[in-house]
Amino acid sequence: MSTLTLTPTAAQTSDAHEVVTCEAPVSRRGTPTWEMALNYPRQGDWTEEEYLNLDTNRLVEFTDGVLEFLPMPGPAHFRISRFLTDALRSFVEPQELGEVFWAPYSVRVSESSFREPDIGFLATGRVPADDTPPVGADLVMEIVSPDPKDKRRDYENKRTDYARARIPEYWIVDPDTETITVLALPDGATAYTELGVFTGGQQAHSALLPGFTIDAAACFAKGRGETKR
Repeated sequence: MSTLTLTPTAAQTSDAHEVVTCEAPVSRRGTPTWEMALNYPRQGDWTEEEYLNLDTNRLVEFTDGVLEFLPMPGPAHFRISRFLTDALRSFVEPQELGEVFWAPYSVRVSESSFREPDIGFLATGRVPADDTPPVGADLVMEIVSPDPKDKRRDYENKRTDYARARIPEYWIVDPDTETITVLALPDGATAYTELGVFTGGQQAHSALLPGFTIDAAACFAKGRGETKR
C-alpha cells in the first residue's frame, strides 16, 4: 500500500485547509488500475461539463459535484425495461404524443443534479434540439434493484428529486414485491400523491396518458422470462 495525500474542498470538510491522508492501493496484475483515478476529479469536484462528457458504459448520476454509480442491471431488469418501453412506445408514437427514451439518458432535475431514469416520456417539443439533457420529463419509470440502498434511492430520493423537478408522473416498478406504484404530482403541489399500488392481475394506469395501462402480472412474468397465459 502507498500513502496518498489529498486536500479536500471546503464542501468536503469544515476546514478547507485540512489535509486528509489515506492509504491508496497500488495496482497489480489482475486488480483495477487504481492510479487512473488520479486522472479524474475528486468526488465533490466534478463539474457538469465533466460529467456530461464522461465516457463510460456504467449508469452514472450527478449531484452537487458527486458521481453516483448505479448497479449494473441483470436479465430480469432488462426484460422488464424492454416490456415497459415497448408498451409505452406503442401507446405514444401512433398518437404522436412525444418520445420515449431509456437509460442511459440523463435528465436534469435541478441546477446541480442529473438523474438517469430507466424509462421516460417527453411530450412533443420537449426534447432539446441541441441534444443537451432535457430539463425534467413528463413521465419517468424506475425498475427497483433489490439492494436496500437502491430501494431507498428509488422510493425516497428519486421521489423527492422528480417531484422537485415538476415531473408530473413517476412509476416505481418493483420486481421483489411485484408491485407497480404510480405517483402523480397535482398542480401546484410539491410532493407526489399515490394513484395506486398495482399487483397481481391489476392494471396499472396513467393519469397523464389516459388509456395507457400495464398488466402488472404480465410485466413481472416477462421479468422472469415467462409468458403470461
